[in-house]
Amino acid sequence: MTPNATAITVFVTLFLFVTVIGFVAARWRRGNLNELSEWGLGGRRFGTVVTWFLLGGDLYTAYTFIAVPAVLFGAGAAGFFAVPYTILVYPFVFAVFPRLWSVARAKGYVTAADFVRGRFGNGTLALAVAVTGIVATMPYIALQLVGMEVVIAGLGIDMNPTLPLIGQVHDFPLIIAFVVLALYTYNSGLRAPALIAVVKDLLLYVTVIAAVIIIPAELGGFGKIFAAADPKTLILPAATAGSLGPQAAYATLALGSTLALFLYPHAVTGLLSSSSRHVIKRNAVVLPAYSFALGLIALLGTMAVAAEVKSAPEFAEGFKAFGNNFAVPALILKMFPSWFIGVAFAAIAIGALVPAAIMSIACANLFTRNIYREYFDTNCPPAREAQVAKIVSLVVKLGALFFVIELPSTYAIQLQLLGGIIIIQTLPSVVIGLYTNRLNPWALLIGWAAGIGSGVWMAYANAFKTSTYVLNLFGLQVPCYAALSSLVLNLIVSAALSWLLNAVLRTTPSDATVEADYA
Repeated sequence: MTPNATAITVFVTLFLFVTVIGFVAARWRRGNLNELSEWGLGGRRFGTVVTWFLLGGDLYTAYTFIAVPAVLFGAGAAGFFAVPYTILVYPFVFAVFPRLWSVARAKGYVTAADFVRGRFGNGTLALAVAVTGIVATMPYIALQLVGMEVVIAGLGIDMNPTLPLIGQVHDFPLIIAFVVLALYTYNSGLRAPALIAVVKDLLLYVTVIAAVIIIPAELGGFGKIFAAADPKTLILPAATAGSLGPQAAYATLALGSTLALFLYPHAVTGLLSSSSRHVIKRNAVVLPAYSFALGLIALLGTMAVAAEVKSAPEFAEGFKAFGNNFAVPALILKMFPSWFIGVAFAAIAIGALVPAAIMSIACANLFTRNIYREYFDTNCPPAREAQVAKIVSLVVKLGALFFVIELPSTYAIQLQLLGGIIIIQTLPSVVIGLYTNRLNPWALLIGWAAGIGSGVWMAYANAFKTSTYVLNLFGLQVPCYAALSSLVLNLIVSAALSWLLNAVLRTTPSDATVEADYA
């Protein structure tokens, strides 16, 4: 592909602008960045508006912008499950997570694993929750890099071997971008992605609004767009007498994703950075605005079908390298002038930087609080704790960069598939733990292991190609999201063993919290 000089200029200008914001953020709402609560949680002082942008930038990522339309482009209606689950998740957040904020504020907890350690008095269970969070998040960061790779390719930078230096070093732009990301995250902590998220979200909304107005006008309206799609892809096949079919897979994907999303460390970090529990409740009410935007973003996949981007010879190289993930960049390249291509691609690239920064900070918080401080330096002073977290955030980004540069992107995608399956296994300890301490920590640990073991086995049985596994229940085939079915096993094991162990041992729960901490 030929480098687009105008688009590259706009893209680089906006990228430099957010880089400056990232470094300036250290002076915004000044705090002692040598304390983990200040560096890793922004001092817990973000109000409703900042939290709205932060959580939106955190959860609606570059890979979401690329991947959700790609599923509709390739498979049709099945890809729309992402829209209902991001609507269902906010009542769940409204009801549950203000309790986590309150107890974390009262006890000085920085991570969900901190809460589990205090609630159940069991370091091994807290370690399992921390390691689960880190392992689930690492490939998620790598996928942000995959999203950035796609738009850099769309600019014609890393797919042109004649371009001096950059064309010879395939991943040079990607490396530069994440070196910059690493530096301003190290310098400013969570304040950097919080400020940059404002720019990212504004650019995203401009791009989406322009796309849903201009592209249908160019293609003859939504009627012609949907007429161009294969009718079989517009609705899900119905259930049969012997199988619940794709509808069951769709419903369980939506429900399982709802339960898993805010268990991810970066989501917890975003929530705990809020200034009050009321900020979380208000955001649970207004964040569905992003779900509306996501629905519009998803439609870009159908628009790309109508625009016949895959048959265009100028995009053949992009589809060869990235498959259906190149559908949105190809659509933007075909339908918009060069200057707006730069704006749209910058929105996607910055949409990679914001969540990647928050994810690396969240992993650093988990490692420092629940591994380093717990097992290597129990008397760690605040300044050293913050310094370790900053270093770990760099290591995490380096690991994600290794994923993208050295391994096929399908590996990161397969590991992300596992991410949802394993992170949901922390739900009994974290979510149910917010309401009761009667679950035995060792039972929770065994349930966690059973859930992860069964979930990984189901993914392995599917050769890591899909996250749904067909259960045979009383002669009926039930395609089910592996995360949800493995969570059910986890809950059964945890509840049954808790009842048994509590009846036999009759031990008093070792709980460092009191009910007033949750109010």
